[in-house]
Amino acid sequence: MKISLKSFVLLFAMLFVLLPQVTSASAEPLDEIRQLVRDFYVDDVPESVLSKGTVKEITKHLDPHSVYMSAKEYQGFVNGIEQRIVGIGVVLEEDLKGVKVISVIPEGPAARAEIQPGDVITHVNGKSIVGKSIQTAISLISGEEKTVVTVTINRIGQRDPITKKITREEITLPNVEYEMLGGNIAYIRLNSFAMESSREMNKAIQSLNGADGWIVDLRNNGGGYITAAQDIAGFFPNTVNAFQLREKNSKPMTYPSTIQPRKFNGPTHVLINEYSASASEMVSATVKEQKTATLYGQTSYGKGTMQAMYGFDDGSVLKMTTARFYSPGGQSVDKVGVKPDVITKKEAELEVSHHDQLLKKLKGYKQLPELVNVPVSKKFTVEMNTTMNWKNIDKKTVQLIQLGGQEIGASIKVVNATTVTVVPNKPLIAGSRYVLVIHPLYKNTQNKPMKQGVYLEVSVK
Repeated sequence: MKISLKSFVLLFAMLFVLLPQVTSASAEPLDEIRQLVRDFYVDDVPESVLSKGTVKEITKHLDPHSVYMSAKEYQGFVNGIEQRIVGIGVVLEEDLKGVKVISVIPEGPAARAEIQPGDVITHVNGKSIVGKSIQTAISLISGEEKTVVTVTINRIGQRDPITKKITREEITLPNVEYEMLGGNIAYIRLNSFAMESSREMNKAIQSLNGADGWIVDLRNNGGGYITAAQDIAGFFPNTVNAFQLREKNSKPMTYPSTIQPRKFNGPTHVLINEYSASASEMVSATVKEQKTATLYGQTSYGKGTMQAMYGFDDGSVLKMTTARFYSPGGQSVDKVGVKPDVITKKEAELEVSHHDQLLKKLKGYKQLPELVNVPVSKKFTVEMNTTMNWKNIDKKTVQLIQLGGQEIGASIKVVNATTVTVVPNKPLIAGSRYVLVIHPLYKNTQNKPMKQGVYLEVSVK
């Protein structure tokens, strides 16, 4: 069996979306793989390992990201990067007690079956997956569309295991999601570094044109193609270089960012967490080092290696680590991750980032004491220290913005010459935080405008 002339490089991380059922592979190209490992694996491998009798025995002694895949496994792998999947709709990571659910795709089969993040799948169709590789677990949980799989899970706070029967479905995942948050702050979530990520990111930036600030969400993004990392880095202004690669027996090489027609044209934040890996870490490390964005969240996963894909005549593929990547200035990522500029609690990354973006816009405004644990039916009383001309009240004067969300419409009711009441058009959301802004647009009875805007922060019980 000859090695295909076509090979390409990509980044791959520990997060897996369920892929189609794996079938048995044909005879392994053992000799060819031995030579590839000798020539291109990032570290030297002793002959005692290369002399093993199967590819699996060889790759077992390499790093966790080097693996031999059948044609069907490989297609599923690519589908995962491109967000084309058939499965139950969960993202998984390895766990000593099985495989842990990291996130659940909204409205997917697992979500309807009430699977929760943090659940640990221990059995699939009655077969234990404890101690099995995540690829094995995926092959068992995944399958053909409209077939049923039974999973047994352990859940924190539940004494007994929970069994769920779930019908597999084709699941369509958007690669880039975007919206304008309250206060004219643009939010873009990138789920994977796929082939079309650059085009979709450009479309998102164009759609959000005119934003006062930008939030790019790379949380739970496990990576993708190395070229996509170069492309995405190019959307950050003044980000000249994308990353540095160090291959076996070669000098370090620094690769430039891709020049993009549109860029983030305002203060930019990048959100990361412990499951942001590989290409996500490439982009995070470079924008932090070149000071072109501020990182919010928790230290990333620490998967600073690159894999090359070597295809064979039967469609099987060897995915093998051939290099380590660093920031353009040489800062290590592998096994250390990227530390945020602003460390937040888990799940609070977007809220904190949005808060800081809003406050940048309110420079010169006076901060009033925070309101804590208000009811969802809260009405806000605004009292001035002088008599006001409340005629022709401009609704733009008052903004009530949910942090991490949208502006909440509100009506303004005059109480007396110095006081108005701000009444939200719908109940506030329990557990959420808001910023109430009073812009200096009112005039007093002497026709003099307010000297200073004010704002206050609100938490809902």
